[in-house]
Amino acid sequence: MSDSQQYIELAADIRIWASELGFAQVGVSSIDLGEHPRYLERWLDAGYHGEMEYMAKHGPRRSHPDQLIPGTLRVLSLRMDYLESDTQPLQVLASSEKGYVSRYALGRDYHKLIRKRLAQLARRIEERVGGQYRAFVDSAPVLERAIAEQAGLGWIAKNTMLINPSAGSWFFLGEIYTDLPLSTEVAPINNHCGSCTACLEVCPTQAFVGPYVLDARRCISYLTIEHAGSIDPELRPLMGNRIFGCDDCQLFCPWTKFAQDTEEHDFKPRHQLADSDLVELFLWTEELWLQRTEGSALRRIGHNRWLRNIAIALGNADTSDSIISALKSRAEHPQALVREHVTWALQQHQERATQALSC
Repeated sequence: MSDSQQYIELAADIRIWASELGFAQVGVSSIDLGEHPRYLERWLDAGYHGEMEYMAKHGPRRSHPDQLIPGTLRVLSLRMDYLESDTQPLQVLASSEKGYVSRYALGRDYHKLIRKRLAQLARRIEERVGGQYRAFVDSAPVLERAIAEQAGLGWIAKNTMLINPSAGSWFFLGEIYTDLPLSTEVAPINNHCGSCTACLEVCPTQAFVGPYVLDARRCISYLTIEHAGSIDPELRPLMGNRIFGCDDCQLFCPWTKFAQDTEEHDFKPRHQLADSDLVELFLWTEELWLQRTEGSALRRIGHNRWLRNIAIALGNADTSDSIISALKSRAEHPQALVREHVTWALQQHQERATQALSC
């Protein structure tokens, strides 16, 4: 059997193995990422990454897979669906007393699960043909959406998300770097955004500078997860009840209707996080918070930022005795970060009450 025939058969087997491991699709990318490295440089030069210094510190290794892992010739790009469609995200967003958690974070943290599956796939390939492999899931400087686009998994849309024409954008990505010369003859998926600007217009904080350009410093996902300090008071009212991440640019994308429900039990919502009252979440003690967020992506922000985010949402909520009482219970919190945002939230309710009396 010729090498080319061997790799054709291997590619077919990889698709089967990936499906058995719960992946919805797999593709192969070369290590030449075209214009994407230059786009990244311009984005970083503009300072749109904010406090995410890790985006810049790895230099060319993020844009050149063979510099990150010497000897790399190809990158396997895989996606796994995570949406649980019956969580009614729009209803939660419309209820000011509810806390909105980005749909990807409702269940168990995806990093370990997907990395384990990638490692299993890599072992099966190695057992068949040998070779070297490294698996990544947000764990290294990798331009995962650029790689996925070149691997034929979708196109990078105006909201900077990867969209698949038969699955929308509600999926995780993972990569396997390998020294195997697998075929990359995949027809790219054309960009189908057209003249649509729904994602740009619906962004609560207007974080998009323009199509395909996101200023992370205004993005609610960045503010509630990556940003460690005080949140700009001008942006707080725009955040609504979003306490961990934001999905608006996906929720209102026309391609969302093609999203596939996840088959992974670990991605199912836990502790009623898909539809929880803000007051209840705000009153979780740190001990209870640690218990309820074990194995969850929520853990990365810590309890103090959790309280910071919910305080803002409570400040934006319709006034009620329970909300005022909950906020006052944290007014003397030992952390200045929490106290600042609780004070702001109480002021919002006071100002509304004053305005109501003057009408």
